[in-house]
Amino acid sequence: MGKNRKENHHKNDHSEKSKENKGGNIKEEKREQEKHLDERIEEIGQATLGDIHLLTIIGEVEGHDVLSNNTKTTKYEHILPQLAAIEDSREIQGVLVLLNTMGGDVEAGLAIAEMIASLSKPTVSLVLGGSHSIGVPIAVSTDYSFIVPSGTMVIHPVRMNGMVIGAPQTFEYFKQMQDRIAGFVESHCGVSAKRLEEMMMETGILTKDMGTILVGEDAVREGLINQVGGIREALGKLYEMMKETKVSASCDRDARYAE
Repeated sequence: MGKNRKENHHKNDHSEKSKENKGGNIKEEKREQEKHLDERIEEIGQATLGDIHLLTIIGEVEGHDVLSNNTKTTKYEHILPQLAAIEDSREIQGVLVLLNTMGGDVEAGLAIAEMIASLSKPTVSLVLGGSHSIGVPIAVSTDYSFIVPSGTMVIHPVRMNGMVIGAPQTFEYFKQMQDRIAGFVESHCGVSAKRLEEMMMETGILTKDMGTILVGEDAVREGLINQVGGIREALGKLYEMMKETKVSASCDRDARYAE
C-alpha cells in the first residue's frame, strides 16, 4: 500500500507539472502572437481581428518613387500581395479598410482600389480624418462605406509635380487619367461622373486650388459614401454582411446537393 501511495503521489506530481508546462506554453504562445501582431501593425499597419482583416490606408499613397523617411506612407507593394493573400485565405471572411490619407500616386491608388473592389469577401471602408484625392476611389471601392461626422474628402483635378512638357498630348493624358478615376468612382458609388467633374472644377471653395471639400454628411448627400458612422457601425455592418455571405453559400451548397 505504501508503494502504491508513493506511485500515485508521483503520478499526481507529474500531472501537475504537465499542466503547469502546458499552461506556460500557452501563455508563451499568446505572448508571441501578441508580439507578432504589434510588429505587423507597426511595420505595415495591418492586423487580423479573428476572421476580419484590418487594412489601413494612411498618410500618402506611395507609388514608384520612394518618399522621404519623414513622410507617413502606404506602400502599394505591401498592400497588393496582402489583398491577394486575403482572397486566397479560408480563415479571413471580411475586410475592414480604415482611411486617413492625403492621397498620392494615382496609378498606385487605383491599383489598390481595383484590388479591393475585385475581392469576393465582404468589404467595408471607414473614412476617419480624411480620404482625399486618390483616397476617394479607395474609399468607394468597398461593398459599403462609412465616414465619421468630422471626416473629410477633397475632390480635385489630376495634377503632377515636377517638369511637365507643355504639349497638347500632356493635357490629353491628364484628361484620360481623370476620366479613369471618375469612371471608377461612378461605377462604385451613387455619384455620376459628370457631378464628380463639377466638384473637381469648383473654384469657389478652395482658396488656392480648384476642387470641393465634403465633410461627413456632405459626402453621404452627394452619394460618395453610404452612411455616417464610426468603428462600431462599420464592424456591425461587416459582421452582418459576412453572416449573409455564409447563409448564401450554405443555400448554394444545399441547392447543388438537391440537384
